[in-house]
Amino acid sequence: MALDLDFVRAQFPAFEQAGLKDQAFFENAGGSYTCRQVIHRLTRFYTERKVQPEHPFEVSQLGAAEMNEARVRLSAILDVKPEELSFGPSTTQNTYVLAEAFGQWLGQGDAIIVTNQDHEANSGPWRRLADRGIEVREWRVDPETGHLDTNTLEALIDDKVKLLCFPHCSNVVGEINPVAEICAMAKAAGVYTCVDGVSYAPHGFPNVDQLGADVYLFSSYKTFGPHQGIMVIREGLGFTLPNQGHYFNEGSLYKRFTPAGPDHAQVAASAGMADYVDDLCAHHGFDGAPAARGAFAHDLMRAHETELLQPLLDYVRDKNSVRLIGPSDAAQKAATVAMIGQKPGAELAADLAPLGVMAGGGDFYGVRCMEGMGLDPDHGALRVSFVHYTSRQEVEKLITALDRVL
Repeated sequence: MALDLDFVRAQFPAFEQAGLKDQAFFENAGGSYTCRQVIHRLTRFYTERKVQPEHPFEVSQLGAAEMNEARVRLSAILDVKPEELSFGPSTTQNTYVLAEAFGQWLGQGDAIIVTNQDHEANSGPWRRLADRGIEVREWRVDPETGHLDTNTLEALIDDKVKLLCFPHCSNVVGEINPVAEICAMAKAAGVYTCVDGVSYAPHGFPNVDQLGADVYLFSSYKTFGPHQGIMVIREGLGFTLPNQGHYFNEGSLYKRFTPAGPDHAQVAASAGMADYVDDLCAHHGFDGAPAARGAFAHDLMRAHETELLQPLLDYVRDKNSVRLIGPSDAAQKAATVAMIGQKPGAELAADLAPLGVMAGGGDFYGVRCMEGMGLDPDHGALRVSFVHYTSRQEVEKLITALDRVL
């Protein structure tokens, strides 16, 4: 089934704004437009329910119910238990707290594996565990392609390894890693997995249960929602690690790794992402359980993006003046395309702006990844990224603009 793009774009008020009308947005990997379902809930909370939740008066009860609704409905889409999903101020902060918990739990002689493909948020906090005597091993990308080879990973795993941290896809390389296969390898060796899904989730919410990850992290402001970090931590691991929240919340899984109080309004507004998935499915004639609706929406988004992505990849691959980072096959890649030109990435992004193309340039917190591929992070890459609300005409506009600035 083809995605009804007119319906989709009608769900995003940004497309109705005069100042954005002639702008093609290609920095979605840094943060997406927000859907009207989320905006409605956020506005309603701030105007009608902005009181401390869980008190006996009605408005407080309504606010608490909406916060709980967000956790219940999003966890159902991801196919995990409601208590296994928690909200934090950002994915970076969620990872920092989680790394602190692992640092208290791991012992001398234990080892963890990180990659140099990942965003620094799922790398730096783990690498700091070396200061506590934990061995940190690096699963390195192929310097030519940016690919993470599972054969190389296998050689790193032994009985000392307790945790593997890796991305679903890199926000620089863009290649979709075989998460289920990697998690199965780790589980067979008794190794926990922490998957950074920040760069993948905007292209369709995954079924975390099927992936087999012990921890899955993503950012809701990149999945059409408010600025929150969402963390799934499976029950078995969550109650094994030491509590990082208030001592009296130790028995609540979704509070154990959120030492700060929740942002009530943004948590409540996150239910709007579930509203959007439901509305998208209903409009396209699909009904089913929440996880099935999530899968349907995922496949609908992914098919549209892949169709638009391949011509862009073909163009960049064949352009002699730039180097495409990552695979050139859209089936293997998220709609995140980074390239190295003669000019620094930030300058190329600035050249695109007067042409009505909004893109970004820099290292995108992927300094280790760029260095691992022999690239200069200070020179930086030009990155163009899109999601399912992007049109074919916008991709054509991008290619025309690239032809001028490259």
